Amino acid sequence: MNQLQHALISVKGEKLMKKPIAAAFMTMLLVVAAQTVSAQTAYQLPFASVGNSIELSIANTASLPLSKVTVEATGIPGWIHFREARQTLLLLKANQELPVLFTFSVDKTAPVGKEASITFRIVSSTGENWTKEIRVSVSPPERFELFHNYPNPFNPTTTISYQLPTDSRVHLKVFDLLGREVATVVDETEAPGYYQKTFDATRFSSGMYVYQIIATDKQGNRQVARKAMVLVK
Repeated sequence: MNQLQHALISVKGEKLMKKPIAAAFMTMLLVVAAQTVSAQTAYQLPFASVGNSIELSIANTASLPLSKVTVEATGIPGWIHFREARQTLLLLKANQELPVLFTFSVDKTAPVGKEASITFRIVSSTGENWTKEIRVSVSPPERFELFHNYPNPFNPTTTISYQLPTDSRVHLKVFDLLGREVATVVDETEAPGYYQKTFDATRFSSGMYVYQIIATDKQGNRQVARKAMVLVK
């Protein structure tokens, strides 16, 4: 006998209902309704987002109640952070369906456009278990941005970070206060995403420096940003 599955995914307040499809399980004691995606489809997660949620519906189709049904997210990518990765339904009555809500955030270091999977493992009090896989992918940043270096002041190294919304040719350079170029940190084409670059000022004198980034996309649109940093030896 087949059961229908459905998915309710909430990302930053937006709720999407996936089309129900039929699926069979090993037994009909416990049915898990979760997001259903094909091998070619992944749910898009907003870049560097918080307040995301996945809701699973756990249904007991038996005539007897179940106790201590655990639901656990496993195989979680390092850039996804669940508030709680394991939850327990203390009592699931006969023919009852209860939701289990997992909330999570997406780190800005997440690889953009690359699919990953989260596997949910459901274990009943009788030892039976099921798994459900949800495939996800992170959308590109919405805007170009250059961040303040850290630490600042620094000696002798500091980290310069930035994000790109599209494929871009990136020039990241450092200048002294007279406008003279003293170092090239980046000179290459980079994909959308978040980047961290280390600037080593071992051979430079103490003082204020300016780092500037120019990002040019495939259409020739240029984004320019600059910030100051202080080297203290």
